[in-house]
Amino acid sequence: MAQITTLKQAIQQLVRDGDTVALEGFTHLIPFAAGHEIIRQQRRNLTLIRMTPDLIYDQLIGAGCASKLVFSWGGNPGVGSLHRLRDAVENDWPTPLAIEEHAHAGMAAAYAAGASHLPFGVLRGYLGSDLPKHNPNVKFIECPFTGERLAALPAIRPDVTVIHAQKADRRGNVLIWGVVGVQKEAVMAAKRNIVTVEEIVDHLDAPPNSVVLPSWVIGAVAHVKGGAFPSYAQGYYARNNAFYKAWDPISRERDTFKAWIDRHIMGTNDFEGFRQSLKEAFTHA
Repeated sequence: MAQITTLKQAIQQLVRDGDTVALEGFTHLIPFAAGHEIIRQQRRNLTLIRMTPDLIYDQLIGAGCASKLVFSWGGNPGVGSLHRLRDAVENDWPTPLAIEEHAHAGMAAAYAAGASHLPFGVLRGYLGSDLPKHNPNVKFIECPFTGERLAALPAIRPDVTVIHAQKADRRGNVLIWGVVGVQKEAVMAAKRNIVTVEEIVDHLDAPPNSVVLPSWVIGAVAHVKGGAFPSYAQGYYARNNAFYKAWDPISRERDTFKAWIDRHIMGTNDFEGFRQSLKEAFTHA
């Protein structure tokens, strides 16, 4: 049964050094607030999993939280490279970073296998790709019914999955709508789960084709209004494109990145403090 708690307490209780952690959300509902709290609490040696690591993973990697990244695409959407990710891979700064690269469909199949408590996921894919040469976890098997050659990947079973959602009720049931990536599968596959939400309500009013995650699969729910910023939350606020553009020069050099992290994340107590520090920096710019 989900515990309604603060984000700080959720991270303290459920995210541990050395964990495999998935922070999922596709184009919107990206759990930035939770990622920042992991940085504040200085978690280390994490294996980070995400289909599309973008700014929050650049921040986690640059802050020294990660030792490995499992992913299927990485970049600053519409802008360019993730400079802290590149620096970690190419120069071992701030710590060496191992990478395991997949196709989107491969990771989705692996998450689905984990959610179904199966040992591996199967898909038509990777044939003709160079990825199997660089990823020993991509294997090929023969279908026992048709003889077709298929790709197989180990199931993804995170120690902790972290997502952001629009609503939770007071019993800890969680409602997501809009573009839904692999959040449902990532939650069902994990040992422990943390969900930040825009609001906590008495009753969930689920629109058609939305996802409701039952409280019995959730470990902790924390109310963090705006917790997906600078990504968007369908029905609540738009994507802050200016932030994504501004991140490129901030993250390009180590010194500017470290100064930003120290001021806006390590120098604040929570996500609301982070948002306020950004407003102050913009006002005085």
